[in-house]
Amino acid sequence: MKKRLALIITICLVVIGIVLGIVFTRGASREAPLTTVLVTRGDIVKTVLVDGNLEMTNKAYLSFGVTGTVTQVLVSEGDNVTEGQVMARLDAQSLNSSVKTAELQVEIVQEQVKAAWAQYEIAQINLDEGGLGQSEDVLELQVDIARASWETAKHNLEIAELSLESARLNLEKGTIVAPFDGVVTDITITEGKEISTATLATPAISLVDTSEIEMRGFIDEIDIAMVQPGQEANIILDALPDEEVKGEMAFISPVGTTLAGVVSYDTTITLENPVAGLRDGMSATAEVIIERRDDVLSIPNRYIRGTPENPMVVVLVDGQQEEREITLGLTDGINTEVLSGLEEGEKVIVPTSEERPDGFFMM
Repeated sequence: MKKRLALIITICLVVIGIVLGIVFTRGASREAPLTTVLVTRGDIVKTVLVDGNLEMTNKAYLSFGVTGTVTQVLVSEGDNVTEGQVMARLDAQSLNSSVKTAELQVEIVQEQVKAAWAQYEIAQINLDEGGLGQSEDVLELQVDIARASWETAKHNLEIAELSLESARLNLEKGTIVAPFDGVVTDITITEGKEISTATLATPAISLVDTSEIEMRGFIDEIDIAMVQPGQEANIILDALPDEEVKGEMAFISPVGTTLAGVVSYDTTITLENPVAGLRDGMSATAEVIIERRDDVLSIPNRYIRGTPENPMVVVLVDGQQEEREITLGLTDGINTEVLSGLEEGEKVIVPTSEERPDGFFMM
C-alpha cells in the first residue's frame, strides 16, 4: 500500500515538473523581440485639414425680362456657348413693332421741335424789327408763346426718346444671351411656352463657367491661428482620389460660425491646376501646409519616450540598449524631426506601453 502511494506521489511530481517546464518554456518564448527603427532622413510637413466642397463661382441663372411666347430655344443642356451667343428668343414681331413705332414717334417730334424753333425765330425777328404795326406788348407775347411751344416740343422729344430706349430694351429682354463663355446646365423653357408676369422670375437657362473653380470649406478655431492667405494646399477629392490638385489659401473669414458649440471659419482655396472631371459640389479635403522641413533626421512618434519637456529614446548599440536625451523639431503627427541626440542609421527601440504612456504629448 505504501509502495503504491509513493508511486502515485512520484507520478504527480513528474507531471507537475513537466507542466512547470512547459509554462516556463512558453513564457520564455513569449518574450517579445525588440522592435527597432532606423533613424533616416526625410521631409516633415505640418498641415491643417480643411473640409469642404468645390464650387464653380461664375454661374448665371438667366430669364427673359418681358412677357411673350418663346419662339426659339437655340441651345441644349451640356452645350458649350460663347459670350454674346443668343440662346433663346421670345416672339420678336410685337417687340420689333414697338421699336419701329417708337422710332417713328421720335422722328415726328423731332420735326415738331424744328417747326417750333422756326416759329420762335420768326417771333423774335418781328419783335426786333417792330413787327407789322403791332404793339411791342403783342410781339413780346408772341415770342413768349413761341418759346413755350418750342420748350414743350423739346420735352416731348425727350419723352419719345425714352419710349424708344424702353422699346429697344424690351427687345433685348426678349432675347437671352450668354454673358460669358460656359456650359449650359439647365433649360426650363420650350418653344411655344408662354412667359407670363408670374414666371418672369423663374430661370429659363442656367449657365456655368467651368474654367473658374475653387474650394469652399471651414477651419476649426483650434487651427485658425496657424492658417493665413498665401499658404499652399494639397486638395484631395473623394470622387477623384488619384488626382493631385494644388491650391492656395485665398481667404479666411474674420467672422466665425458656431454649430453645436463648435466654432469654425469659412475659407476659400483657389485651385492652381484644375484637372479634368471636376464638378461643382464635389467633396474635398485640403491639406494646408503650415510648415515643412526637407531632408531632416526623423523618427516615428511612437518611438519617443519621456515627456515633451524631456524627450528621450533608447538606442540599440552593439546589442546593448543605450538611453539618450534628444531634441525634437517639427512633427507632422506621425513622425518628428530630431535636431540632436541621434545619427542617421542608428537603431531606436520602440518603448513598451509602461515605458511610454499613451498620453505622451508630441509637439
